[in-house]
Amino acid sequence: MDTPMDGDRSTTEESSETRNISRRPVLRAALVAGVAVPAALMGVPALARTVPSTGGTLELTPECDDGDDPTPAQTEGPYFKPNSPRRSSLVDAGTVGTRLTVTGYVFGLACQPIANALLDFWQADNNGVYDNTGFKFRGHQFTDAQGKFTLSTIVPGLYPGRTRHIHVKVQAPGGRILTTQLYFPNEPRNNTDTIYDPRLLMTMSNSGTTRVGEYDFVLNVRQTPTSTSSSTTRPTDPTGPTTTTTGVPGGTWAAGAQYSPGTAVTYGGVSYVCQQAHTAQPGWEPPNVPALWRVG
Repeated sequence: MDTPMDGDRSTTEESSETRNISRRPVLRAALVAGVAVPAALMGVPALARTVPSTGGTLELTPECDDGDDPTPAQTEGPYFKPNSPRRSSLVDAGTVGTRLTVTGYVFGLACQPIANALLDFWQADNNGVYDNTGFKFRGHQFTDAQGKFTLSTIVPGLYPGRTRHIHVKVQAPGGRILTTQLYFPNEPRNNTDTIYDPRLLMTMSNSGTTRVGEYDFVLNVRQTPTSTSSSTTRPTDPTGPTTTTTGVPGGTWAAGAQYSPGTAVTYGGVSYVCQQAHTAQPGWEPPNVPALWRVG
């Protein structure tokens, strides 16, 4: 029996956990489309051919988006095994479970994609069991020249004490290893799992009978932008106003408070509506976790 997904959406409905429009999604869309990126959003080695032959300077905004900080590290767990096979697909024709495609990009601190970054994935099977003798649902791959990765797998099953998740180690060439986990939105156990972090939620959608999860990793890799900006501008809607936060934000949101779906708060002069029940923690301010809050 396929693993049930709590909170599944229809094929045409876009997930409410979609991240704020920002520089990384713009870069990602341009990379996927194979078109030239506006100079103000460039700094991507794979698209250096778009630099005018007369030699211009590519302007680079230092902010990525709410995920500008490096992707949070998390516990490795007791089930990691080294020397996994190199492969981007962990399934075959006989694999039981709901098909899942996980895709995204690996960025450095200046929001430039990182080519040849290592990603080593491992997860439970449809029944919540890890293969500790072989390499079922284990595999590593490298990002392409544009920093992109794609994993074909299944939605992992649940096992006692944890919410649904996928383990991954990410490493830039010659860099330190980031060990972390990816989570699924609208899982009941998200609010009780002590390891769970909403900053690691994937953006989910459907493609036929396949679930699609998107996540961009930001590694603690120094990169040199061509310019800097002193303002923090984070557009929250492609058709809406741009919000600029300066100074110490105020409002009704408070760390330690329990919020339920539909609860309205203010933060930094902006109104937000809760999308998923949770207990607020420092670092989970509404602009930082769009999976939990939407502008409203």
